[in-house]
Amino acid sequence: MEGAIAELDRRFEIPGTAQLVEGNGGLPKVVIRSPKAIGEMYLHGGHVTSWMPAGGEEVLFVSSQSRWEPGRAIRGGVPVCFPWFGGKADDPTAPAHGLVRTKAWQLESIAQFGEAVTVSMFTESDEATKRWWPADFRLLHRATFGQELSLELVVTNTGRTSQRLEEALHAYHRVGNIEKTRVRGLDTVYYLDKTDSNRKKMQHGEIVIVSETDRVYLNTRDAIELEDPVLRRRTCVTKENSRTTVVWNPWAQKAHALSDFADDEWTQMICIETSNVSDFAVNLAPGQHHKMKALVRVADL
Repeated sequence: MEGAIAELDRRFEIPGTAQLVEGNGGLPKVVIRSPKAIGEMYLHGGHVTSWMPAGGEEVLFVSSQSRWEPGRAIRGGVPVCFPWFGGKADDPTAPAHGLVRTKAWQLESIAQFGEAVTVSMFTESDEATKRWWPADFRLLHRATFGQELSLELVVTNTGRTSQRLEEALHAYHRVGNIEKTRVRGLDTVYYLDKTDSNRKKMQHGEIVIVSETDRVYLNTRDAIELEDPVLRRRTCVTKENSRTTVVWNPWAQKAHALSDFADDEWTQMICIETSNVSDFAVNLAPGQHHKMKALVRVADL
């Protein structure tokens, strides 16, 4: 692995700004250090694990108990869910959240634009994915690390038949205390409550997390605002070509049941997920592309 990482670094590094190094568990990662941001992205899962805008603290949450090993998804950061979200509807034995979170992706490019750095990674259908999903696809994750964090997920149908797929940028946001945070931007939006047999409900006012929360907000394009009085910052998530937003916090009991989650870490995170799931899954004709984008900005309170 070390030799392979060194070869990737020789091909893709931007001296003093972007390099390939051995990350946790010996997994290769790209490390970004620019005047505007520090960031990390693993080839394992095409997975962004860190973003610190200049002068700020870490924005993303990663569990101290995450398993950094092939075949296991990283717990935290921004997992990529594709081509289904949660469990596969017609096969409970299939991997949760799809096929690409535990794949070794390939590095396509690292480019500098002004003081921001864009890392592009991709993965494609193969024998392993076709065991669970017969479709041919190419999936690109393009992450731009700067004063803002831009995440683009581009899926291409490389096969001869139409595809229906779900997708999510399953971003874990780090917070000071979940019980004091507030999520705004979803007032009067209908959602599916996964903690209550997927019942359809309407959001009234801001979201306050007081118990296990697992909701799919439907037909929403608006920006989401996460207010954190403990870390004294406001995070704004805007999106393009996304019709659903997932909000998740496992709370104490569920977190305790997750082996890759420390018992008290549920108090330090909330997932706000730019997505197209459920009735808003994407239909792609042969040769067609679909690009979904999330943009994260942070400001002091």
